[in-house]
Amino acid sequence: SRFKTCAGNVECACFRTLTQSECIVGKSLAQVRNILFIMADQLRADYLSCEGHPTLHTPNVDGLASRGVRFDHAYVQAPLCGPSRMSFYTGRYVASHRSIWNFVPLPVGEQTIGDYLRPTGMRVALAGKTHMAGDTDGLRRLGIDDGHTVWTSVSECGFEPFDRDDGIYPKGLFPRLDTKYAHFLRANGYEADNPWEDYANAAEGPDGTILSGWEMRHSRLPARVKEEHSETAYMTDRAIEFIRTQGDAPWFLHLSFIKPHWPYIAPAPYNDMYQEAEVVPPLRDSRERESPNPVYAAFMLHEESINFSRDEVRHTVIPTYMGLVKQIDDHLGRLLDVLKEAGRIGDTMIVFTSDHGDYLGDHWLGEKELFHEMSVRVPLIIVDPDAAADVTRGTVETRLVEAIDLLPTFLEAVRVEPPSHVVEGRSLLPLVHGETPPEWRDAVFSELDYSFRRRTRTALGQPVNGCRGFMVRTERWKYWRFENFPPQLFDLESDPREFVDLGAQPGMAGVRAELDERLFGWLRGLNYRVTAPDDRVTSWTEKSEAGGLKLGIW
Repeated sequence: SRFKTCAGNVECACFRTLTQSECIVGKSLAQVRNILFIMADQLRADYLSCEGHPTLHTPNVDGLASRGVRFDHAYVQAPLCGPSRMSFYTGRYVASHRSIWNFVPLPVGEQTIGDYLRPTGMRVALAGKTHMAGDTDGLRRLGIDDGHTVWTSVSECGFEPFDRDDGIYPKGLFPRLDTKYAHFLRANGYEADNPWEDYANAAEGPDGTILSGWEMRHSRLPARVKEEHSETAYMTDRAIEFIRTQGDAPWFLHLSFIKPHWPYIAPAPYNDMYQEAEVVPPLRDSRERESPNPVYAAFMLHEESINFSRDEVRHTVIPTYMGLVKQIDDHLGRLLDVLKEAGRIGDTMIVFTSDHGDYLGDHWLGEKELFHEMSVRVPLIIVDPDAAADVTRGTVETRLVEAIDLLPTFLEAVRVEPPSHVVEGRSLLPLVHGETPPEWRDAVFSELDYSFRRRTRTALGQPVNGCRGFMVRTERWKYWRFENFPPQLFDLESDPREFVDLGAQPGMAGVRAELDERLFGWLRGLNYRVTAPDDRVTSWTEKSEAGGLKLGIW
């Protein structure tokens, strides 16, 4: 009943009163002209109120969910920033695009969102983080030097770097920081060679000493910047600046927030907005520490895992993590108001997601990387302004979807045909429009290469090329497969919290063999033939025979 034709002011699905021109659900709308692709870094799916968090309230994200579709089973292709993002941007699995770790270059031949959308006339820009490294060796091999427009495009993952800021700039690596955000901080009185570390991600002691945000004991203290000068506020301002200057030209903006990724430190008032009593108890079980899988055991010995297994650390860090999420939600509200003011809310697709989760002490782990739900499952909300999506507004989609599905979704939304011999994801628009696509996937896949984790690799006695891990998740089962080590298996029907590892139980041998074959079958089916479209393959024999190429004739 809430989708009736607008007449004057109406109560929209996001529970705000909007004018008729602003309402996006009560009337027929034009197709998507713009796309706002919002990604938070290291945001767990269950740290949103629309996902059921009992004490953290995120009304603006919830408003998107009420105006669109929330995907309850969305999985990234690698629970780590760099490789996960490269899968989002290419629509391809990690084994296909080969950027297996942070700042491992995406090969120069891989196409990304910008390569597909820019030819349509869209301006494809970035405000925030990509964690991408350019394939400089490949560019130089092709005779392309620094400063060339192709160099810039390839090195920035196909985005116009309206304001790129990867948000991890320790002074040991960046003694003199020259990002746009660093210049902004200095212009506002935060004078330092590296104001990112000395102000935006540091607190101040009673005697004026700088207390590093890298040390989690300082997480409850306010950052040394005013809230309006913090990373989240700054990047939202940059996104607003971009939108306000576009006029009627179509655009794609990737707003990529740096938080709530560590360092876990927030400006006032977000540093103490939540208290210890509001922290959700850890999801862990003593059985997990009894004869654990060797790879899992090695990750439990990481310093962040040991620390996050202590209640003192969780009660110090998690309230600030919650504050950082709340800050993103508040600034999202600002951004949505600007979209309305600019008259763009009615023709802009909005997508909200994260590149991976955060253990925060669950399963005796810190950080991410392994394949438990809080690491590999992410929030995903799609608001499609097209009237075809009216039938699903405010609904929850439970089918299994993957990060690689977003690129073909974007392409279909602006009427661009994705190359099926390259893109490995599936458009989510049919689900958003209430359709039932044939043979929807019944499994999702994720990957890990922990070779860059030197201590883990050496502790396990593995060579650099022996640190691969894979996950397949079906409706009932989750199966982890590590090279040279036993697998892990969880029955999500009887053990949804993933406490009981069935990877070594004799009675589960048949299930493990079946899932092992699912993994191998998936690897066999990856798109390797990226330089020859399918129609070229099917027409080759006919053309070659017509041209006189005849083999085996007697």
